[in-house]
Amino acid sequence: MARNLRYVPEGCLVEATCRTIHGRFLLRPSRRVNEIIRGVVGRAQRLTRMKICAFIYLSNHCHLLLRPLDAAQLASFMRYLNSNIAREIGRLHDWREKLWGRRYFDIVVSHEPEAQIDRLRYILEQGVKEGLVAAPHHWPGANSTASLARGQKLSGVWVDRTAQYRARLRGEPTSDDLFSSTEEIELSPLPCWEELSESKRQTLVRRLIKEIVERHATRREDRPVLGAQEILRQDPHARPARSKRSPGPRFHCHSARVRKALEWSYTLFRLAYRQAVEDLRAGRKYVSFPPGSFPAPGRFVPLRT
Repeated sequence: MARNLRYVPEGCLVEATCRTIHGRFLLRPSRRVNEIIRGVVGRAQRLTRMKICAFIYLSNHCHLLLRPLDAAQLASFMRYLNSNIAREIGRLHDWREKLWGRRYFDIVVSHEPEAQIDRLRYILEQGVKEGLVAAPHHWPGANSTASLARGQKLSGVWVDRTAQYRARLRGEPTSDDLFSSTEEIELSPLPCWEELSESKRQTLVRRLIKEIVERHATRREDRPVLGAQEILRQDPHARPARSKRSPGPRFHCHSARVRKALEWSYTLFRLAYRQAVEDLRAGRKYVSFPPGSFPAPGRFVPLRT
């Protein structure tokens, strides 16, 4: 099955997800893992200027709600983020294979306020809907819940491995502490909440959290949650007995009308992109790719001797 083209309409919201290989618990929360993840997220945001609305890292997958300018910025951010998390987590857990099962999957969220709030709700309820914890703020891993609900600052630790390597070559001390710095994460509001004050947005998030707790408490009835302590005791190399593998949609929409419009816009985008690729292969020098796309690399031209 062919991969979908990277399609990021201007000013849209995008949900990006990624799962570890075999669904292993390589992202299992701990103080060090949380510092690493937040540090890489903060650095990736600073280098690519990505707007982040929300994020959460579960033991074997992650969800990020982003506001990229275009597909190129999204790809640059996710490439830096996933590659550096993979290296640091592999180093921490002595994992020599690849960390991620496949490349990240991105889903465009429509301009509808209902669709945007629904995706934020979905990220907030991660860990709760699976019966792992009773409330969003109980999840012990790296997430944005406390910042969204209370304005708590988000920061992590970045270790400059390049400088550390050069110091090792010079025979100097190479402790991680000598090459560590703090990276801050700045959260942006949902597009539909941009006109609201920060206190109002926090009130709305707390309301969503309350609804999530009450709804899932009713569904669980007398079944206890796994709890944070059990989660922290999981073996990072372990994998679940069963893993969810349902395909994701191309768009998150509230109404069928908007979904149909986005599907049609994607069809037109795909036709324009394919034509641009054909022009590039034909050797044309000036090729225009459709807005919001990730242009293909130029045609290879061998050197003449």
